[in-house]
Amino acid sequence: MHEPTGMHGVTGLRIREMTLADCDRVAEIRVGGWQSAYRGLIPQSYLDGLSVREDAERRRTHLTRSDGSVVNLVAEGTGGEITGWACHGPYRDGEALTPDAELYALYVHPDRVGQGVGRALLTESVTRCSAAGHDRMLLWVLQENSRARRFYERAGFHADGAAEPFEVQGVTVPEVRYARTLPH
Repeated sequence: MHEPTGMHGVTGLRIREMTLADCDRVAEIRVGGWQSAYRGLIPQSYLDGLSVREDAERRRTHLTRSDGSVVNLVAEGTGGEITGWACHGPYRDGEALTPDAELYALYVHPDRVGQGVGRALLTESVTRCSAAGHDRMLLWVLQENSRARRFYERAGFHADGAAEPFEVQGVTVPEVRYARTLPH
């Protein structure tokens, strides 16, 4: 039986907006993503202390209080299982919002990394930010996260020279900013 190709060319994958019912699964993906992608980059004690339950509550709170400026997307397989999550909105420069867009987060279930889920979520975020009239999309990535950096570079992003420290349990973890001009 031939499975239809879903959104962005990934077989059986649908990208849609996140609902409250998705918060538990998104929290599992986010926490699992941190624990997998950031092992060796962020203190292990911090990663071990991440709570899916607490993260799910934060997702629910953010979603119910949303003014619509932040967009949460999920990747859903043919069986209805959520396999990835992305979140974007206005770029934050300190407390000020700028005309640029920012990809706040993109996480894929560790078992689905490398299968096009992240690419589909990123493509949809870029498409939506471009349609909303943003000229650029920015994101922050851990400097030592070479896998993520290669992923974003393949998608047309480049390090723009901005960097800032991210502190976790007293350990400074440098982040670098990536930028991409959006098509109109």
